[in-house]
Amino acid sequence: MNNKLIDAALSKQIEDALVARNLRGMKTVQPALQSGYYQRAARVLNKCKGHVLIGTGFPVVDTFETDGPVGAIALYNALEKLGATPVLVCGPPVSQALAKDFRVHEIRVGEHQERALEAFQALYRYHPDAIVSIERPGQAADGGYYNMRGESISPRTACFDTFVNHAKCPTIAIGDGGNEIGMGNISEALKDLDIVSSATQVDELLIADVSNWGAYGILAYLSIWNECDLLADVKPLEILEYLSNLGSVDGVTRLNELTEDGLDPKEGEAVLLELRQLIGMA
Repeated sequence: MNNKLIDAALSKQIEDALVARNLRGMKTVQPALQSGYYQRAARVLNKCKGHVLIGTGFPVVDTFETDGPVGAIALYNALEKLGATPVLVCGPPVSQALAKDFRVHEIRVGEHQERALEAFQALYRYHPDAIVSIERPGQAADGGYYNMRGESISPRTACFDTFVNHAKCPTIAIGDGGNEIGMGNISEALKDLDIVSSATQVDELLIADVSNWGAYGILAYLSIWNECDLLADVKPLEILEYLSNLGSVDGVTRLNELTEDGLDPKEGEAVLLELRQLIGMA
């Protein structure tokens, strides 16, 4: 079997593993994407040696949810290990919570006329090699932001869409429900889901049952190509404990607990193990 066939088979195995639970319909909409999306996204990030802007942080009540930051931190640490300079882009309170331990670029919450200027200035400052969005709310067709319950969260949301829309570098997004940045790529496929879907598009959309796990799919490929087990470095429970101490909540239960989308961290650990087995590192 030639390498292209092996690569295609592994791509499909990773993609299927990450939507196997079909918690919010991502397995259902998977056919709308061209297979190989994790591999293509990882190939972009594997070349990055400058800044990579990672947008994350989904507002829940008056704080932020655990899904998104866990994966963003895992990707941040891996890219830094490989020689890139990742920067977390988010609005308060998550920006303020993470600023002590990570490079953070804070964007303002709520609607304001300088959203585009805010993005242009940041893009000029960092001149990023790539932009990644992990569980960031995406603007709907009406310009607003909505959670999975269909409630408006616009007053509490910082706009990362402007970064994606004005970027002159590759843009990648990870989502798990349809209302995140990037889901505009498959808007037709999302019509049967009971959500207000995002209209914002990216170069490469990645889907997963939990957005955090999408970051692990990228790390699987980066591990292969750099001959180091980056997945083994990810400790979901430790990151959840770190975030919990900073005031995070589960996006489903809205409680300050060590879970992601209502799931025990053992679920994320099982996904990490499955990916490590698929790439022959476990």
